[in-house]
Amino acid sequence: MAQDDIDTEARRRQLRATFDEDALLYDQARPGYPPAMLDDIVALSGMPPGGHILEIGPGTGQVTLPWARRGYRVTAIELGASMAAVARQKLAGFAGVEIVTGTFESWPLAPGTFDLVFSATAFHWIEPAVRYRKSAEVLAPGGTLALCWNKHVDVPDSGGFFEATEPFYQEAFPGHVYHGARMPPEDQPAPEQIEIEESGLFGPVAARRYIWQQAYDVESYIALLSTYSDHRSLPPDRRARLFEQIAGLMRADYGGRIVKGYLTALFCARSLSV
Repeated sequence: MAQDDIDTEARRRQLRATFDEDALLYDQARPGYPPAMLDDIVALSGMPPGGHILEIGPGTGQVTLPWARRGYRVTAIELGASMAAVARQKLAGFAGVEIVTGTFESWPLAPGTFDLVFSATAFHWIEPAVRYRKSAEVLAPGGTLALCWNKHVDVPDSGGFFEATEPFYQEAFPGHVYHGARMPPEDQPAPEQIEIEESGLFGPVAARRYIWQQAYDVESYIALLSTYSDHRSLPPDRRARLFEQIAGLMRADYGGRIVKGYLTALFCARSLSV
């Protein structure tokens, strides 16, 4: 492995570990996912009632809980011990849910066990050489891989706020350039869809997207930013200055309230194993 690849892998591991540093903040600040997304996953996968789901990177259980409430069995593998502890507390009333602490890459899983492998804004943290191969291995014949991500997109109600923060980000992250967050064209396959197809382990990918927005006051928006791995990895003084600048802009020009647009992108594909 080249030194650049070693450095990149080390950085990836460092960043994904930051989420566990304040699990309660993550649980309170991170947005959820549209209920319609779960309806579509069930319809696209043909998952039976009470089916068994493997969830990769559940965090504090933002989607694990809705799955459990629908009567599904869930085995969820969470890297962070603190995150897993919050999820266990949240899911304590569901006998069919098991939260394990470990890595998907190393956790022993029986082949052909699960009806659905699901991951919400976490699959990109799994080692590329492992994520699709192991997901396909643990799925029962005809089982489905369902991956989703929450992505920031521009919406009119944002009022130019995110562009206005660009000078602050250029100072905090030298070389940073804001390219906007335009809505991706529906007729072009997303990189995640292409990656699933190129693995050669799954059938045609069904893509769905859900567009929504959420309002934040100063406190809740700074809390959200405090859960982002790149923000958490900043030196404390630089991070504090960035947050002060953003909060000041919100109060001075936006009445202490901004609107953030979200695109939840879902990709579902059946395993080719029979």
